[in-house]
Amino acid sequence: MTDAEYVAGLARKRVVAGAVFRAADGRVLLVEPSYKVNWEIPGGSVEADESPWDGAARELQEELGWEQPVGRLLVVDHVRTQQHRPEGIVFLFDGGVLSDAEVDALRFPDGEIVSAGFYDPTETRRLVKPLLADRIEVALTAASDGSTWFCVNGKPVRAG
Repeated sequence: MTDAEYVAGLARKRVVAGAVFRAADGRVLLVEPSYKVNWEIPGGSVEADESPWDGAARELQEELGWEQPVGRLLVVDHVRTQQHRPEGIVFLFDGGVLSDAEVDALRFPDGEIVSAGFYDPTETRRLVKPLLADRIEVALTAASDGSTWFCVNGKPVRAG
């Protein structure tokens, strides 16, 4: 087998990166996309030859006009194949704590996002898909206790 044949046979996974921003009272920043019903956290697909860290920073700049550095890694989530989406790896980084005034000052330069706001856990579960709600909960734990988590389909994997 040649190197080219070997590489051609390797699995391909989609890679997604985003950031979890929160208010001092624990609410989470969600964004309302212009192209679908469910709300999201800021982020999106990582491009070819782009690291997840750089992909998250690029997506934040494109979606929110955000120019600050991305924080530390909170969650890596392996998402199994679902209906119309291939398996993927999701990286969530710490966006930090924002004030309501900072959220009000966000701009949406690419038109992909219609609005953004802070939501409590109950509202978050209502607005986002269950898999994302699970992933956000793990990310909030990681942000509060300094940990980093590996998940499968939004559920933490524990060693042992």
